[in-house]
Amino acid sequence: MMVKYFATTIVLAFTSLIAPAQTFIPLTTNIPASFRGLDTYKNDVVWVSGSNGTVGYSTNAGIDWTWVNPVGYEKFDFRDIAIFSKKDAVIMSSGSPAVILRTTDAGKTWKEVYKDERSSIFLDAMDFYGNTGYIVGDPIDGSFQLLKSTDKGKSWIDVSNDFMLYAEEGEAAFAASGSNIQAFKDFVLIGTGGAFSGFFYYSPKKLKIDKYECPIWYGNNSSGIFAIDFLDDKTGIAVGGNYMLDQDNRNNVLLTYDGGKNWSKPETPVLGYRSDVMYLTKNKLFATGTSGTDISYDGGKNWTNISKESFNTLGKSTDNKTVYLTGSNGNVFKLEL
Repeated sequence: MMVKYFATTIVLAFTSLIAPAQTFIPLTTNIPASFRGLDTYKNDVVWVSGSNGTVGYSTNAGIDWTWVNPVGYEKFDFRDIAIFSKKDAVIMSSGSPAVILRTTDAGKTWKEVYKDERSSIFLDAMDFYGNTGYIVGDPIDGSFQLLKSTDKGKSWIDVSNDFMLYAEEGEAAFAASGSNIQAFKDFVLIGTGGAFSGFFYYSPKKLKIDKYECPIWYGNNSSGIFAIDFLDDKTGIAVGGNYMLDQDNRNNVLLTYDGGKNWSKPETPVLGYRSDVMYLTKNKLFATGTSGTDISYDGGKNWTNISKESFNTLGKSTDNKTVYLTGSNGNVFKLEL
């Protein structure tokens, strides 16, 4: 009886480690654009943005798509997007000139709400908490650029000189997935890379900026933090690595439990370079990149690869039942859970 009980226990334990099957469903393919901007609204609305001035949306969970590319911006690369309803969206371009456009009629018309024509400007990512949003850009004269909106992106002000986000020599940010900045009610988090990988904890109300080194893979202009996601002011995750060596997973994911002061490696890492990461719940996470997608069921401590398909960005429905992914080949997929 002891032997039978022991054997049964092993079978049950092994079964509990087997990840449920994941189904990746293509929604769009071969659109002539690289998609890095992705945002959702409630359960069925999803918008994407990318190169060649391409912007599109679906109101039925990706079954049908409407393409609403802004006229006159065909050569712009819209690396990030934020939406506030079925019809209200803000898109941000990278490169010079940098522009921010807004629509209130589901892309029928677009209004240019910000423009920076400096040759050195390069915007990387955008995030909102309620009405308040921030955009981070690469350093100019040794300081990361920072824009702020308090009206859902209808207007923007440059606050780069209000609180200096000082950069080390060769430090920059990545416009890979719009996910290296995260806004909360009382603080903003920013992850960087390049010659140095830093983590900023910015508190506007306390007039305070803390910066910590993040010991993820960094040291050249293709490595560092590419995305962060935090549950609160303490618990979070950073992913990245070296996109030029996207199947190398030596140090591509780190966890923190003290707001970025200290970081630890997972027991089982992701499979390679990852450009985006997302908490679905406090225990269930997804990470994706050009060499595949991984899932964790234990808060990021152990990861299992579920696809080798190349993607850039992650998003999720409000009910947490659908995950969306975008890629560089004009592809948008959804993962039904």
